[in-house]
Amino acid sequence: MNNADSQRNEYDVVVVGGGAAGLSAALILGRSRRSVLVVDAGEPRNAPAAHMQGYPSRDGMPPAEFLAVVREEVAAYGVELVRDRVTKAVPDGSGEFDVALAGGGSVHGRRLVVATGLADALPDVPGVAERWGRDVIHCPYCHGYEVRDEPVGVLYSPAAGIHQALLFSQLSPDVTLFLGASGEDALTDTERRLLAAAEVSVVTGEVAELVVTDDRLTGVRLADGRVVPRTVAVVAPRMTPNDSLLTDLGADTRDTPAGRFPAVDPTGLTSVPGVWAVGNATGPAEQVVNAASAGYRAGTTINMDLLLTDLDRVAAATE
Repeated sequence: MNNADSQRNEYDVVVVGGGAAGLSAALILGRSRRSVLVVDAGEPRNAPAAHMQGYPSRDGMPPAEFLAVVREEVAAYGVELVRDRVTKAVPDGSGEFDVALAGGGSVHGRRLVVATGLADALPDVPGVAERWGRDVIHCPYCHGYEVRDEPVGVLYSPAAGIHQALLFSQLSPDVTLFLGASGEDALTDTERRLLAAAEVSVVTGEVAELVVTDDRLTGVRLADGRVVPRTVAVVAPRMTPNDSLLTDLGADTRDTPAGRFPAVDPTGLTSVPGVWAVGNATGPAEQVVNAASAGYRAGTTINMDLLLTDLDRVAAATE
């Protein structure tokens, strides 16, 4: 990572966020010979995970190693990377932006890519936060195969419903759904039939804590003292986009099953001209491979946008 003192002041594109989405946008823009600055706060969402899955040719790679490789790739195309945080982006009146950095000073970007991800608010159950990313997981596609055939406990969430329990039943014959405070009334008759067909056990009663023995999850303890042996717990975090930059700019939002997220078109363009949002900043289901794809699409679109803008200026000056 470069430091702030080595930066120039003006860029074609400022990318806020150095995860898969932001770096992917930076990569294609760098290859298009654009001047690009990536401002990375160094807080990737998947940092607690030991490995990432589902990315062709990188399946099982540690997230930190993946990001290090991609940073080297983008730097080879002249992209600048700085460890810092963007505190504000202000339109300059010409369709471009002045971007303030927490470390001091500011830079100018003709276009912005916001790839700031989201924050996971975990259920307030003792043991969940401590085991998060290890034997407490949330996504069957990200981590399910690695816990195949293990005793899985799904902590029910009204937002996720029985979705997680049904998906994990494909991966393990021993799945238990803990209804917790929601109780039996949370389930519809259709959901009960589906759970029975999937051979998912259902346990009622408040969940008190996760039981950990010798640094391994061993069970789920209920408030009445019962312990149901489990080696994996599945939870549904409340996902909130890190979108303060976008909301400050007046970007529109949209409703999703996980709450309100920035509204974008298929290329990632927000309602604010010149501002794109990509990756988990735009929705909860952007796994690494999807985030990288979104960054690529935004990068190619921005390059063409800048090219046409410049050619229009040249054409107007010669008329």
